[in-house]
Amino acid sequence: MDGYLLGIDIGTASTKAVLATPDGRIVAQAHRAHGMDLPRPGWVEVDAEQVWWGDVVSLARELTGRAPGPIAGVCVSGVGPCLLLCDEKLQPVRPAILYGIDSRASAEIAELNARHGPERLLEHCGKALSSQAVGPKLLWARRHEPVAWERAAGWYSSHSFAVARLTGEYVLDHHTASQCDPLYDLRANDWSADFLAELTPDLPAPRLAWPGEVVGQVHAAAAEETGLPVGTPVCAGTIDAWAEAFSAGVRRPGDLMLMYGSTMFFVQVLESYRAHPTLWTTAGTEAGRYTLAAGMATSGSLTAWVRDLTGGAPFETLVAEAAEVPPGSDGLLVLPYFAGERSPLLDPQARGLIAGLTLRHGRGHLYRAVYEGIAYGIRQILELLDAGGGPASRIVAVGGGTRGGLWPQIVSDVTGRTQLLPAETIGASYGGALLAAVGTGLVPPDTDWATGHVELTPRPANGPRYEPLYRTYTELYPAVKRQMHTLAHYQETYAR
Repeated sequence: MDGYLLGIDIGTASTKAVLATPDGRIVAQAHRAHGMDLPRPGWVEVDAEQVWWGDVVSLARELTGRAPGPIAGVCVSGVGPCLLLCDEKLQPVRPAILYGIDSRASAEIAELNARHGPERLLEHCGKALSSQAVGPKLLWARRHEPVAWERAAGWYSSHSFAVARLTGEYVLDHHTASQCDPLYDLRANDWSADFLAELTPDLPAPRLAWPGEVVGQVHAAAAEETGLPVGTPVCAGTIDAWAEAFSAGVRRPGDLMLMYGSTMFFVQVLESYRAHPTLWTTAGTEAGRYTLAAGMATSGSLTAWVRDLTGGAPFETLVAEAAEVPPGSDGLLVLPYFAGERSPLLDPQARGLIAGLTLRHGRGHLYRAVYEGIAYGIRQILELLDAGGGPASRIVAVGGGTRGGLWPQIVSDVTGRTQLLPAETIGASYGGALLAAVGTGLVPPDTDWATGHVELTPRPANGPRYEPLYRTYTELYPAVKRQMHTLAHYQETYAR
């Protein structure tokens, strides 16, 4: 035994941490729930000081205190790409702007597309500009909040802010940088000097490192706050979905991770660089790899909305009621665009829709219809991934939404795809611990902690019941897109 690895993951709804041995055995886990702020339609923010850093401090102190021996390495992952502007003392000058669920920079996206051309940007970035991109949000902040911009000395994502607070190092991993479009040259694996000069002329870019690379050591001030020993190695970390894919063994070309979380996320490892106009090509977790990715704007957050709207019953009760409803929810259909939509629409002004309601429908119907609506969206994206990266050789399903079995079974029935569920899914924090183990040299680079999988296969009888509803699902958005945008504009104009 050469010490313990601490992995911390800053999520959308909570921060989780795990303490593991170099062979992957879990010694301790902890988490902290937190929320996010929605100050205006399309805006999603977080108090980075209180939430991100506060959670890291609290969890590091707790798990360090529970460690049976020395901490050999730390790695933080987190939601992203986010935009946090900080001053010279690493104090945030405004709340952090979250990833693709924050759509405030639509005008800046349109401007950059008009200036540089969508085709050139797709070739340069490996993806079309969308609300997921950091570049337009930097431009938005520079234009709309000049006082905050003047105070800023650097920009961070969730995990790179934690790394900076732990080590004093201004660094960002290649994968996250590859989502900071159009600032990163994906083919060269380096910053694009021209776009940096255009969008962030007053701010230096962070230096680049790969997620598992040790980028610094815990300094004295951070040690006093967190309880971590001075000098503990800290890795660069990365965005949570890629850390989770790493933990699940999704590392070979053809592997695909389907992550059931607050949002639904897809990561497929590519054989070589490929780009698709409605998907995201990114740098991989490991040097020399590329991935093709997609993300829906709501999934678990939508099930929580239904729970709260209908009286706050435990999720177990809602799942049991949904299981009693026949496949197809007696003709109830949900478009899950309650926070706009990322893949495959790339439309921040899309809005949620519940169609087919009758007086016969109850709470169980609505809850199941939400599961099914998300599953129809998953099917759309899987078909795009087939076209963009080739059919996945295996699909590994991870995340809290896989527990209980009903939701992933519905997804297999709707998509016709087999999913592999790891016997134990810890999440991105576990991937962080593995990255720390690799980065500190405690284990070889090809080490895989993923354990045996449970195979979830489609139920043949249910597929035909979903086919007409899937066709209707794909027809509804184009049919009501104009009306959705009218309502979105109304909300933006009159929201209080």
